[in-house]
Amino acid sequence: MNTLPLNEPAGVLVKTTGVDFPGRIAGSFFLRGCNLRCPYCYNTDLVIKTTAQNQNTEESQSKLNTIQELFDHLEKRQGILSGLVISGGEPLINPYTPLIIKKAKELDYKVKLDTNGTLPQELSYFVENKELRPDFIAMDIKSSPAKYASLLCNKVSKFYNNTEYFEQVLSQSIKIVSNYAEDCREWRTVLVPPLVSKEEIEIIGKMLPKDASWQFAQFQPGTCIDKSYNEISPYTDSEINDLVDFAKTFIPKASLR
Repeated sequence: MNTLPLNEPAGVLVKTTGVDFPGRIAGSFFLRGCNLRCPYCYNTDLVIKTTAQNQNTEESQSKLNTIQELFDHLEKRQGILSGLVISGGEPLINPYTPLIIKKAKELDYKVKLDTNGTLPQELSYFVENKELRPDFIAMDIKSSPAKYASLLCNKVSKFYNNTEYFEQVLSQSIKIVSNYAEDCREWRTVLVPPLVSKEEIEIIGKMLPKDASWQFAQFQPGTCIDKSYNEISPYTDSEINDLVDFAKTFIPKASLR
């Protein structure tokens, strides 16, 4: 029996998207909470949890949707939408994720899960559970394990600066995702200049399966959690093309989205 409140602010609902779930018109729900602190992240209201010292403002709360609003939308759009994307933040640490997946499957939606790849045990739990198994998994692969440890990990985490730990968990998650059919999985990398150069692309490329769909995206400064990243100039189109072409030498299906 569900005991989680359905009418409290829980995430951001995108009612319709044609780009977030390959091959499907879908809705997306971005849940709160994340175990990483990527400096270029723009979802501040989702990533940073409310504390007594740092209360979310009423304005921030008003931007968030409830789980009941999500469920009502899914019921209303049955037969029009065919998929639901569950993203974040990091949905594998959010208690609402199992509830959302079960509801979506009851309504005959296909479920895509977005994850940062640092929680292989949690990911395995979902994949191995028939009721919770996502139909599609997109795993972010943000940089090399060393930069996960030094630049992406929350500094209060016991895994801060532990490159070996991130090598292990990323490899485990890649293996789990690799067991999905080719058209039901992808890996994604945002081309943030301090985090992704040819050096990191080579490291990542050697970690991924050769048949991976590796999707790159341009870095967009402006609302980054680490305000210093708002001053970073994105790669030029020429530089991006060079990086993606380099990635293709490791993963032929690498491409810019």
